[in-house]
Amino acid sequence: MKIALIKGDGIGVDVAEAAIAVLETALKHTGEPAPRYDEIQAGAGYFKETGHDIEDGGEERAGLADAIFLGAIGLPSIRHANGTEISPHLRLRDRFGLYAGVRPVKAYPNAPQRLADPRAAGIDLVILRESTEGLFYSAAAHKRSLVVNDDEVQDVLRITRKTTTKLHRFAFNLARKRRERGHPGRLTCVDKANVFTSLAFFRQIFDEVKSEFADVPVGYNYVDAQALDLVRKPWEFDVLVMENMFGDILSDLAGGLVGGMGMAACGEIGDTTGLFQPAHGSAPDIMGEDKANPLAAILSAALMLDYLAEKLDKPSLADAADLINGAVDTGFQENVLRPMEFGGDMGTRAVTNQLLTLIGSSTAIRRSAIA
Repeated sequence: MKIALIKGDGIGVDVAEAAIAVLETALKHTGEPAPRYDEIQAGAGYFKETGHDIEDGGEERAGLADAIFLGAIGLPSIRHANGTEISPHLRLRDRFGLYAGVRPVKAYPNAPQRLADPRAAGIDLVILRESTEGLFYSAAAHKRSLVVNDDEVQDVLRITRKTTTKLHRFAFNLARKRRERGHPGRLTCVDKANVFTSLAFFRQIFDEVKSEFADVPVGYNYVDAQALDLVRKPWEFDVLVMENMFGDILSDLAGGLVGGMGMAACGEIGDTTGLFQPAHGSAPDIMGEDKANPLAAILSAALMLDYLAEKLDKPSLADAADLINGAVDTGFQENVLRPMEFGGDMGTRAVTNQLLTLIGSSTAIRRSAIA
């Protein structure tokens, strides 16, 4: 495997290195070699030094890898003249058509649960965020605003049949896979079809694709009602598909229900490549202080292995992903994962080392059972 590695800014460096260590250990225990890495310099820090947000040829090199892994991009103190963030990762999404933004949301035992209802302990859903169009089509990095002057700015919310059809097919297939793994497999279309023509079109295409997946149960929710329901009854949802900006907002809300953004894994998947990153920011105030929670990055690495298992037709990579996910589950169940983000006593290195131990011990248990 060849991985394009962008560590980026702030704690992106810390958590990317933690994710690599855990990924390589899981691969070793499944008989797979470590990946080859093409490290690409990018981010706000690089922009400050060079005036460029990614090194020359970096975007092209990223596209040649089997997958892209990113730590975090952006620093509050370094912005473009108009106040917008340094965001080369948005161009990577656009360039490689990474339309399917997969955001798992899962509650773990002994991790903070923000809802008092005991059913919150069973939260386990996926927000599927279209990642190339919607309102982000006009993101400052793309320079596509219709009107920009000192009196008015107009941005565009773009929904196309081609991208939205691919997104909805991805969503229905994801719901099927979830059902095969014991989840409800229910797919909810989240939109604002009652107000916006573009989002009525989004729902229209959902209904067209639905006819190809008669076995998948579906539901509908307007985005404002969905925000309410993610607080009121999130345990009733399994897979939710939505426009880009809606997904950006609701995935953060949902992440807050299960502890915080330190648990927010993310995969952005297109037809030919995928980019995987923790959904949190760069938190420069704790960079290098061994305080960052690396679990979002580590869980993103597991998502990447699952993706590569299918892309490269290597089931052993999915086994490695299962080792990582199982170690995180066990670590919380046994209360041996206690990130500082949750008021615990374990920094980045301690969480990482504990997972390395858990992966090793779970492998030994599996071998013993086979023997």
